[in-house]
Amino acid sequence: MTAVTPRTTVPVVAAIACLAGAIALQIARDRVFRRDVAATQAFLYVRSPAAIKRLTLGFDALAADLYWIRAIQHYGGERLSSAAGSRTYHLLYPLLDLTTTLDPYFNIAYRFGAIFLSEQHPGGPGRPDQAVALLRRGVAVQPDKWQYYHDIGFVYYWSLDDPTTAATWFQRGSELPDAPAWLKPLAASMLTQGTDRTSARYLWRQILNSDEEWLRRSAERALAQLDALDAIDLLTARVKAVPRAPGQPYSWESMVRAGHLRGIPPDPSGTPFELDPQTGEVRVSPSSPLMPMPRVTRSR
Repeated sequence: MTAVTPRTTVPVVAAIACLAGAIALQIARDRVFRRDVAATQAFLYVRSPAAIKRLTLGFDALAADLYWIRAIQHYGGERLSSAAGSRTYHLLYPLLDLTTTLDPYFNIAYRFGAIFLSEQHPGGPGRPDQAVALLRRGVAVQPDKWQYYHDIGFVYYWSLDDPTTAATWFQRGSELPDAPAWLKPLAASMLTQGTDRTSARYLWRQILNSDEEWLRRSAERALAQLDALDAIDLLTARVKAVPRAPGQPYSWESMVRAGHLRGIPPDPSGTPFELDPQTGEVRVSPSSPLMPMPRVTRSR
């Protein structure tokens, strides 16, 4: 056992005294200053990415980590604010801008930052445009990283309700060397939900040549759904073009009796289409193997 000497005792006593003093100082500070002031104070010391790179003196990665932590604190503090109307998140994009300028390869900052930015208010700033701008910067730095293309497509689909543009980004990502096999079917699925069914068919027919059986089955089903969507458009227009007496419901039977149809039309699976008696809209039957049908969204 090592003997305790005055030489070893003095530093230990001094360290304990310093620790006690720091604790006492913190307690006194907490009594004087409100805790929520420091947590909610929105002050960005340096707003210029070019200036901060000069000030870090080569410690860019460390500074990027600090600004990333600050971005998370800002987002969390705003989100947990009791007053939903006061949540502005106005420092979120500048902080993410500084983070990714200091470290252009900060993948988490791009991807999670985009999620934070695109979150609808009051849960987030509701700025999918800034989310796309941030991810585009990631693409500029790492053009072969398929995850950024996927994330941009997701923002366009989920936050901007634009499946056609989403499909463009999914398709671009699917062409990269390390892209997963499911990204190209995702692009085709987005086109099916948009207005460009011709391009959707082109992609799905390419997928029919895949070596993966599950991809071929997905393509066959998707092509049948596209045929069903085309048939629905034609049948709905035909139904509504037939005159009917006031108050008379739409029905396949009345159209067959009037000679407008030979029988109740089936979808590509052989299941009869349903006809809404009030609106005249044609739809796929819930019992059809083509269900669930893709949600069709008009692109902006």
